[in-house]
Amino acid sequence: MLTRRLIGATTFGLLARPALAQWQPTRPIRILVGFAPGGGTDITTRTISGRMQAILGQSIVVENRPGGGGNLASEALVNSPSDGTVIMMGTIASLVMNPLMQRLSFDVLTDMTTIGRSVDVTNFFVVPVDRPWRNILEFIAAAKAQPETLAYGSSGVGSAGHVGGALLDTMAGIKTIHVPYRGGGQLITDIVSGKVDYSIATAATVLPHIEAGRLRALAVPTARRSPLLPDVPTIAEAGNLPGYEVANWYGMMGPRNLPRPIVDRVNAALVESLRDADVVSNLSKHGLEPAPSTPEEFTAMIRSEMAKWRPVIEATGANAN
Repeated sequence: MLTRRLIGATTFGLLARPALAQWQPTRPIRILVGFAPGGGTDITTRTISGRMQAILGQSIVVENRPGGGGNLASEALVNSPSDGTVIMMGTIASLVMNPLMQRLSFDVLTDMTTIGRSVDVTNFFVVPVDRPWRNILEFIAAAKAQPETLAYGSSGVGSAGHVGGALLDTMAGIKTIHVPYRGGGQLITDIVSGKVDYSIATAATVLPHIEAGRLRALAVPTARRSPLLPDVPTIAEAGNLPGYEVANWYGMMGPRNLPRPIVDRVNAALVESLRDADVVSNLSKHGLEPAPSTPEEFTAMIRSEMAKWRPVIEATGANAN
């Protein structure tokens, strides 16, 4: 799949090259990240931005705006000038879940401009190594025996970890407590120390701790196992929960009415970065798979994800708490 995506990215990158001459940034570019440093969104943005900076010929500053599950960064974006100097690395939380779970002061599809999808993100269901559970069924049994006692941490309201936990509660018939953080980096500190009982978190943040024996991976929330840890089963198969699936992804956005020449130029730089061998290698180490797209494809994906998750949010009762 990675090869197919990279071929597609190469083709699109070549087709988009005429746009490169249409706009040239004359001031530094800020890429907003709605979470604290050290998490998957932050790692992805910093990995990609170095190559984009060289392509665009202008310095890029990654600016962390943690808070509100990405909402603070989104609000900063929609209030920024549409001149290409401010863009954002959006997430499934900031672009899909938050708009479905709470009333916001902006509309993602009208107050932002899609630039392109960036990566698909591998997540793992992990527990502190001192917890007794060796598989997902043992965890579910413990949660049933201790309703509203076990707590799960997430990188923020609306994150894949948040809705993944809410979906697990609903499908497994358990009740756990959600503890939102301001990013994956802060979350991992607490789960490693045992302050929360589990998390569905990005490979970028948990893999080093799994390898060091500080966290135990019980499952993956996606439909297929991850090649990073192929012996770790999916939640659907190991938990006898057919249909359980929570995918995670990131993508770049601009303010509303961002001129098409700027969109095309930034998208082309993003696509070219995502097919750079060093960038691909660095992303892969963190469970991040390049998934470039056109702006139109990314818009369609956001709409599709909203349609998919709206009934799930309603059924699980997941909200901004």
